[in-house]
Amino acid sequence: MWKKSLLILTVVTVAFACSKTAFTGRKSLTLIPSNEINSLSNDEYRKFLAANQTLTTGKEVEMVRRIGNDLKEAVIVYYRKTGKAAELKNFNWEFNVVESKDVNAWCMPGGKVVVYTGILPVTQNEDALAVVMGHEIAHALADHGNERMSQGMVAQLGMSSLDIALSQKSSQTRQLLMTAAGIGAQYGVLMPFSRKHESEADEIGLYLMTMAGYNPAEAAPFWQRMSRAGGASPPEFMSTHPDPSKRSQTLKKLIPKAQEYKRKYPVPNSSRNRK
Repeated sequence: MWKKSLLILTVVTVAFACSKTAFTGRKSLTLIPSNEINSLSNDEYRKFLAANQTLTTGKEVEMVRRIGNDLKEAVIVYYRKTGKAAELKNFNWEFNVVESKDVNAWCMPGGKVVVYTGILPVTQNEDALAVVMGHEIAHALADHGNERMSQGMVAQLGMSSLDIALSQKSSQTRQLLMTAAGIGAQYGVLMPFSRKHESEADEIGLYLMTMAGYNPAEAAPFWQRMSRAGGASPPEFMSTHPDPSKRSQTLKKLIPKAQEYKRKYPVPNSSRNRK
């Protein structure tokens, strides 16, 4: 009897916890309340900035903030014109540059974007940096962080423990979310979803940068440079990123669709579109 009840609980919980991703329409499992995940993310973001050398002036800072604001304008235009503006209510955008040799950038839930100076030699130009930032912003818009943590909770705790996990305080929830899921779940579930997230972020990011007036043809060459910068990579089934050659081919095929988004959702307040 208890197994039957657990099955019913699982079906009901998943059914009510599914959401649709902007641009792609993909259904995703998001079990954690957005206010909870945004609170956790903001705390970690502030701790990160305090612990690292955050730049406040200079060409790099000006460039990152200009591109970031252009992409933000593209997001706002799309969400307003598609009747989804309410989904941005928890976004308080920030764009920061951190002095670091790491080739990295990220965007936390709520629009907190950080670009490491180490990635700038790989981007080489503003269009490629828009590729990076658009990709990272897309992760936040698609709620990938929530989905990955939800998957981790399901894999680690089982559906019978979800109500308990979600009822705990933030520190306890964070500890549960950081628990390792195990090798079977890692390669069988979480990693494939990570590749799906990366591909989806590629697609959404391409649309955003193109709407904002940046050149989508820079996307494929940039990811090829990133692949070379990363050196030897693991087999695709053990990687959180798509195969570089497949990634480039897909991005090239998406350029006409990205141009269509630009025509359908013009972004007049982008610095690129004002030129």
